[in-house]
Amino acid sequence: MKKSAATTGLILDEPLLWEKGRKGRSGLSIPRRDVASFPLDEYLTGSGPEIPDLSEMEVVRHYTRLSTWNFGVDTGMYPLGSCTMKYNPKINEKQARLRGFAGAHPLLPASLSQGALRLMFELERYLMELTGMDAATLQPAAGAHGELAGMLLVYAYHKSRGSRRSKIIVPDTAHGTNPASAALCGYRSVTVESGEDGILSPEAVAAAMDEDTAGIMITNPNTLGLFEENIMEIAGIVHSKGGLVYCDGANMNAVMGIARMGKIGADIMHLNLHKTFSTPHGGGGPGSGPVCVKKDIEPFLPVPRVVEKDGGYSLSESFPESIGRLHAFYGNFGVMIKAYSYIRSMGGKDLKKAGQLAVLNANYIKEMLKGVLHLPFDRPCMHECVFTDRFQKAGKIATMDMAKRLMDYGFHPPTIYFPLVVDGAIMIEPTETESKEDIDLFIDALKAIAGEAKEKPELLKQAPSLCKVKRLDETAAARRRCLAG
Repeated sequence: MKKSAATTGLILDEPLLWEKGRKGRSGLSIPRRDVASFPLDEYLTGSGPEIPDLSEMEVVRHYTRLSTWNFGVDTGMYPLGSCTMKYNPKINEKQARLRGFAGAHPLLPASLSQGALRLMFELERYLMELTGMDAATLQPAAGAHGELAGMLLVYAYHKSRGSRRSKIIVPDTAHGTNPASAALCGYRSVTVESGEDGILSPEAVAAAMDEDTAGIMITNPNTLGLFEENIMEIAGIVHSKGGLVYCDGANMNAVMGIARMGKIGADIMHLNLHKTFSTPHGGGGPGSGPVCVKKDIEPFLPVPRVVEKDGGYSLSESFPESIGRLHAFYGNFGVMIKAYSYIRSMGGKDLKKAGQLAVLNANYIKEMLKGVLHLPFDRPCMHECVFTDRFQKAGKIATMDMAKRLMDYGFHPPTIYFPLVVDGAIMIEPTETESKEDIDLFIDALKAIAGEAKEKPELLKQAPSLCKVKRLDETAAARRRCLAG
């Protein structure tokens, strides 16, 4: 390997603030008081919180050092498959901090919220255009929340027609939370296995679909990174039995501006603004999982809905068949601003190009690592490619060992052991913003690790050895869990 993204460098330790503090230190100068002091202790219950005394420099260094232990998409390549950890343009953050948006209170009347309401109204239209759908809601707070909303809409649709169906088809290559979302709405998941080519066959769906099945939850592209080429035929089979097609949009980044799911059979589709539309992802949120639907599903969308009348905008609850409210107020508005800014700054042409570059980068990695790692589906992929540890198993090296070793080379590991349909899966998604030079470093690192697996397997079994925290005993952690915080 010519060059590594990692270095041993300076790794600074950092104790707790309570260990650093010393009585009498201060990080600020308080103005001289002009009133007499008054003892509060006797009027307080208990002794109050123990707050360490620290200088300004100690506080600044403490949080700066802690930040160097963190790794995010702004630090380096974050190749988590299925998650789409895209770079977040800083201009979007600037728009979200505009005073009129950041300072707007959700209880302001519509007359004082026209800018915010117009932004939400227009964002819905952009998402409808990109998905080929007829209506949308921005309320769901994340992808799984969008899935739940989608299943509630399926239930409401069938209930309105006097039908009480009990099953949902969930392919083995669907997104991992799909079965749980279906179960929360009272549906039993019926698993359909993908074919030898990694995609669903119409015959398998036809065998599972009947008049007691409410529909299908299909992820397209699926979690193997492959496009479900039979989607139109599958949708026809589901619709012929009165079912609905729910499309999980977690992997929309690959087909943005290229394939409109509403035009090829989907009735309901959720999107992840914190994936496809480049708003911050991870760290506990907030996220946003808008749901787009076809005309027949529109009456059941959650309320309130943003409506336009006489050139103005307002929130309306005048939709009697609605499934109700899913989120306090309207949703995670700050995330919506960033997605709106991303869409407006990119435009349709560049949104499409982003999807094309994401596919190009993933296929480049697939071709460069083919033969180094086992490739279970040797065909063009979409936004991500899936390998396995089959070639390394002879030396008793597993996917986990290679993922740990990648950290020593300066890379966040990709998604591992998912999807479950592939044993020892290594799922890599580079996204569109990574340069060829950085992708080549990542490829070189994996090639070097594959070589070490044959010649120096002990390095992988001990990895990571250069990180702040060395390899943990995961078995002990699972058996002797410390939940005290």
